[in-house]
Parts: sequence; C-alpha cells; structure tokens
Amino acid sequence: MPHLITPTGAQQQAAEATMGLGVPGYAHPLVAPMEWAELTRPGAPLHWTVLNVANGPGARPDPHCLEASGKLRNAGARVLGHLDLAYGARSFGELVSDAHRYLDWYQVDGFYADRAPTEREALPEVRRISATLRALLPDGHLVFGHGTHPYPGYAESADQLVTFSGPWSDYRWSQVAEWTADYPPEKFCHLVHGVPLGHLEEALRIARWQGAATIWFTDRTDKHRTVDPFEALPGYWDEIVSRIGRGVSE
Repeated sequence: MPHLITPTGAQQQAAEATMGLGVPGYAHPLVAPMEWAELTRPGAPLHWTVLNVANGPGARPDPHCLEASGKLRNAGARVLGHLDLAYGARSFGELVSDAHRYLDWYQVDGFYADRAPTEREALPEVRRISATLRALLPDGHLVFGHGTHPYPGYAESADQLVTFSGPWSDYRWSQVAEWTADYPPEKFCHLVHGVPLGHLEEALRIARWQGAATIWFTDRTDKHRTVDPFEALPGYWDEIVSRIGRGVSE
C-alpha cells in the first residue's frame, strides 16, 4: 500500500462527497470531437475543464473552440482558460494579455495557470498575477498547476492547487505534504496517467486518503513523454463517471 500520512475520517468523507473531475485539456475539438461532446453528458461529475487553443488563447478567435466551450458552459460546466506560467519565466504582461483574450473571445469562467512555480521566492510574483486575474474576473475559478506540492503560501492565492501530476507508478507510492491537512479537499487536484482499470479503485482511494476532491485519472500514457496522455478520454470513461457518481466503497 502507498506510504501516506493518513487524514482524518472526516477529511476522507469530505473528499468522497465532493469528488469530481478536472479535465486538464483535450486536443482541439476538430481532433477530439467525441471527448468534448462527452463532457456535456448529463450527470457527469465535472468540476472544470481546461480550454487550451494553442498553448494559450491563440492569435485569433477559433470558432470550433468557441462552439465547444459554449456547449460546455450551456451545460453548466466551468471552462478555464489555459495560461502557461512556464515556472515563472513568462512575463506578467504576456499572461495578462492571454487572460484578456480568453475573456473577450471565449467568456471563460476562470484560469488554469499551468507550470506554476513551487518555490517560496517566486510567490510574490505569482500573487501579483493572481490578484490581477481576480480583478479581471472576480468570481472566476483559479487553479495553479504545480504538479507537485508547492510552498504552502501558494494555497492562499488560488482556489485549487494541482499537487500531483504524473504517472501511476509514482502516484501509488506518493506522499501528501502535512500542511495540506489545514485545507479542505476542494483545495487540491491530482492528475494521473497510466492508471490500469484494475487499479482505478485504488487510485480513487489514494485521492481520498490524501484529501484531493478533484481528479483526472486515465489509462493512457505519455509514451516516454512523446504524447500528452490527457488529450483523449480514458478507456474506462464510463466506469470512472459511474464510480465517482456513486462514491467509492471502503
């Protein structure tokens, strides 16, 4: 079994009660029409999905992305614009410009700040970015895509933190940072690829034990980092929707 810091029973129950899916970004709607259509399925436990037109909003409005995101929003789903922080390498002006285009062209409901820094030293600039995004969209949902546990101070600047993004071979033995116990499960998200169907329930239990209410698990792999494993539906899409919808037994 994974070596975990065990949360309280109340935390596990809260994670189960609120568990849903966070879609880190499908391929373009012309390439993955079925994937985008499935997200509008009635009853799908979707917390949010990321719209990534061209590693950002692109140079001009894309009618296919506009249609896909519009259908999601009409179905009550939350659509987040993809912003690449490049671990702190991108300029403040570039990020704000991208955010404006997402709002003007696609009327997004928030932002997914991918490749967010994790170090304490980068926190002031990330706070500046967060405050600006909040000013642009006061009721928007903001996710920091760290991919690992960052310095704890980041938790106060976003609605959610992605504290794990990687393969099942690492996730099944992962540990949770102690400071996460100070926050509810709604604060955290886990993105895991290469999860076999036979281990899906175990993966869901790990997410609950670690206190992550938003997840995206897929059996697809990155093929030695040559493809994005999150661009298509998991092979067990129906199964994971069903299991999250009815909860996961102990």
